[in-house]
Order: sequence, then structure tokens, then C-alpha cells
Amino acid sequence: MAEISEYVLTLDADSMLLRDYCLRLVYQLEQPGNEHVAVIQTPYSSYRGATTRIERIAAATTDIQHVLHQGMTYYDATFWVGANAVIRKRALDDICVVSTEGRRTVRTYIQDRTGIEDTESSIDLGYYGWHLVNYPERLSYSSTPPDFGSLVVQRRRWANGGLLIIGKFFRIVRARRGQGNPVRLGEWCLRVNYMASIAWSSFGLMFLLAYPFDQRLLSPWVVAASLPYFTAYANDLKYNGYRCSDIFRIYGFNIVLLTVNLAGTLKSIQQGMTNTKIPFVRTPKVSNRTASPPLYVTMPWVIVVFSCFVLYADFLSANWGNAIFAGFNAVVTTWAIVSYIGVWHSVQDMVVGLVRWFFVPVKQPKAVRADMPTWEDALYFGDRTMIYESRPV
Repeated sequence: MAEISEYVLTLDADSMLLRDYCLRLVYQLEQPGNEHVAVIQTPYSSYRGATTRIERIAAATTDIQHVLHQGMTYYDATFWVGANAVIRKRALDDICVVSTEGRRTVRTYIQDRTGIEDTESSIDLGYYGWHLVNYPERLSYSSTPPDFGSLVVQRRRWANGGLLIIGKFFRIVRARRGQGNPVRLGEWCLRVNYMASIAWSSFGLMFLLAYPFDQRLLSPWVVAASLPYFTAYANDLKYNGYRCSDIFRIYGFNIVLLTVNLAGTLKSIQQGMTNTKIPFVRTPKVSNRTASPPLYVTMPWVIVVFSCFVLYADFLSANWGNAIFAGFNAVVTTWAIVSYIGVWHSVQDMVVGLVRWFFVPVKQPKAVRADMPTWEDALYFGDRTMIYESRPV
């Protein structure tokens, strides 16, 4: 009987590993003192030489994550990034959930309750005392979405699920305290921020854009408080081979994705209230452009128009601080729409979305034979359940 391997390699279809990836990571797992490391990985980097502006800026945000994850490992707050990893099989056995479907026993190692199953599995592993590590070198690469439509699919999936997992993390914090293995403050803060940052930053940005600040609220000291963050971010961009000025392009990038992140966050709240499972949506990476839902290309234009209105109103009332902020948002968002979405593409997506709203095709239900296994059977129980029909060639 063949011997079962001690380690498992996970890899996305669009990821590429350097040839010594497994050699280095397994070597680290075999070192004394790493017996309780369940997952070791190198968060993927982007390919150089992106052909579109949106792909280049999305790549910049990806490469920044490689730096941030090193700090998370220092505080033992690493999250498994599902694109690639080497996983210890004993750790998977600890988080395995055994269920029964009919007369079949099903073992589920990775829960798919949310669209970010790797994040939830990281919390599950921490409950059993396992650790996760990010290897400091870049050993894996993956492509970034080449257009706004495919980026919408990816970022909406990333924004959905973090709020649901926080509740489980808090329960694990209490359980670990009872076990005499309390969660340290640094790990607690980083994990909560990782799971909730998209939600609170999106609502915070929406508040900043919409609230009518006056001179007393928008003082120079409030603006100066954000300078350390933007300075550190700009330095990290330069360290990763980008320009410091890309910080402004990323700001516009986040504004055009504001509605996408809010939609993912609200979807998490809906899932938590209704206890329904959200289907996983694969990020399309094709040669042709992926169309965007009309809401996500309309709202950036709404932000531009609203910012111009605020600029005009504050100019008349001599509220210079908020007028400058509104004007800056209008300019940056307009540039982001032109560069990342495209004026003509946004018009196309809005018109197509409107037409589809009026004309909905009627889908005919497909007849499924009860005696034939489905693809779900093949995925869960293996190909031995599949019965192939003989058809004439």
C-alpha cells in the first residue's frame, strides 16, 4: 500500500512556482522548532510588465501584501493565502469535519462556508495550536485581473466573508484563554484588522466623501494624522519597484472599488442573517474584456458629480478645507475612471446592464436523470461513482 505523504501542496491554476519552492518550504518545516507549523507559503507576487494601468496598480497592491504578511508572521498572525502553500497533513486532520450523506462518509478538510475559505481555515488551525508562516522570499507568481470587470469579481469575493469569520475568531480567543494559551494583543489586532479592514475602511471612506465637513472638523491636524500611513505606504511602493506617486493612483483605485467592497461587505451581513451559502465565483482571466455590472461603473461617476457639487457649494461658503478635499476627490476619481475603466467601456456596461434589466431570458430547467451521478458526486466522492454511457462515435 502506498505511503501517504506528510505534506500537501495547494496551487491555483493561474499561479506559477519557482522550481525550488517545495524544496525550500519543506526544508523549513523539517527544521527543529517548526513541528507546530501547519502552513508555510510565499504570498504570490505579480508578473512584471503589465500591459494595462489597472493591472499594474492591482499588481502594486498585491506586491505590498507580500511585505505586510512578513510583519504578520512576526506577530504570529499569519493567514493562509490560498493561491499556494505547503500544508502539513496532520494539521488538516485536526480541522477535518466528518459528515454522512446517505451511506457515504464525507471528510471535509477546508470549510467553504465563505468565499475566503483560506482565511477561515487559518482561524481553525489556530484553535488547535498550529502556526502559519510566510517565507520571506518571492517564490510564487500569479497574474492580476487585466480589466475592471474581472477585478470586480475578484475584489467582491475578497470583501465577502471577513465579518462572518470574526465571530468564530472571538469564540476561539475565549477558548484559547481557557486552555491557558491566550491570544496576544499584536495577533488579536492584526487578525481583526485583516478580516474587518475592507468593511470599516469602505464605510469610513464613504463617510469622508459624503459628510459636509467644516473648517473646525477638517483641521490641518486631522489631515496630518494620516501622513505617517501614506508615507509608509509610499516607501513600501518604492521598495517593491514602484513609484512613490503611485499612492495617489491607488487612492483613486480604491475609490472606484468603493461600491464593490461595500457590496461584498453587505453580502456578508446578508449571509450572516439568512445563513445562506454564497457561491464561489471564479475570477475571469481571459483575453477579451469582462463586462462590469452597471452599478459598479455608475457609482464612480456619481462620486465625481457629487464631489463637484460639494466643491461648488463649499467655494461659495468659503469652506476651503472641504472644498480642496472635494476637488481632489473629483480629479482623482475622474482620472481613475478614464485610466482603469474607460469612458466608452463604462457607457457600454451601463447601457448593456440597462437592457438586460428590461429583458431577462427565461431559463429552461435541465432534466437530470436520478440514476446518474452528478459532478458534485465526483468532486466529493471520487470518480469511482461516475458511470459513463456508451455513445456512438
